[in-house]
Amino acid sequence: MAASTLATNLCVDFKRLYVSPHLSELSVARTRLRLEPKCKPRILSKAKLVTVAALSDPFVLEIAETLEDSVSSFSTSSSPTPLPLKKLRDSSSESLLARSWPSRKDEPFRFTDISFIKSSHIQPIASPPQESAFLNTFVDTKIPGLVIADGYIMNSLSDLSALPDGVFVGSLSNLSSEVIMRKVLEVVSDFDGDLFSLLNGVGAPDLILVYVPEGCHLDSSLYLRHHPSNVMESESNKLPMSNPRVLVFVEKGGEIGIVEEYSSGDKSKCYWTNSVLEVVVGEGAKVNHSYMQTQSTTATHVKWTSVRQESGSSYKLVEVSCGGKLSRHNLHVQQ
Repeated sequence: MAASTLATNLCVDFKRLYVSPHLSELSVARTRLRLEPKCKPRILSKAKLVTVAALSDPFVLEIAETLEDSVSSFSTSSSPTPLPLKKLRDSSSESLLARSWPSRKDEPFRFTDISFIKSSHIQPIASPPQESAFLNTFVDTKIPGLVIADGYIMNSLSDLSALPDGVFVGSLSNLSSEVIMRKVLEVVSDFDGDLFSLLNGVGAPDLILVYVPEGCHLDSSLYLRHHPSNVMESESNKLPMSNPRVLVFVEKGGEIGIVEEYSSGDKSKCYWTNSVLEVVVGEGAKVNHSYMQTQSTTATHVKWTSVRQESGSSYKLVEVSCGGKLSRHNLHVQQ
């Protein structure tokens, strides 16, 4: 199937929203936007959980179980799971009980055929990739930011030397501030996504945090460069699945530019990137977000961007997507 092409310029200010598409949608690429008031997630009682579990989709539960096994195999007693990440996994697992695999009979997927995923042998990434495998991929690059492979930070390939004081960028397990950890705990997974965002919540190997303190302005954009490591030939029925998860938390009056890049060295390989980016924009803060997707033409790329804005804040998005057998971007803005 030919690669999909999509470019969208989005600006979200408090009390104002507009979307200006520059190119029409091709193939199965879609961008969906939802604007909703703040609301608290629904918590099921134990009795209801038993009833819902009996009616759950067996295929969804099978994927969730393999994802739970993959993250538990990586976790160790010497490196305990941070409380926000545990909360994310627990709440996502609970919510999955009431979800079924979507089909074209469901309105949000009426024009998106995902049946080939269900017929594939899904293999969640169970361990961090070797950083040496990417030395030739990112050679001679001096771009400030993170290199992320299958949801894991490649520290030796990342450059965070120019960050201002008080800014934290990295794995949540490396965060020493209890104050920031409590703030992250309050906001993580505080939105009602779809099946794929919940699968990400169950299978995310790490929670990568970008924290900007009050009144801090970053002069240069921060790059988040995502790259797959575990890939298969396009003829294979196996579908390696990664679940990168990033939280951008900008305090009151802060400002940052984020450049998300999803790329692939080999354009003929098969894999599934199931990514989520959460953005919290504090009062009067600004986030400029660029999103570029140029993955393999036989890859599956499903992404959620969830934005929570406070009063007087501004969020701007520029998107270019020209890769993937299936490319789908869901945008959720909460004010």
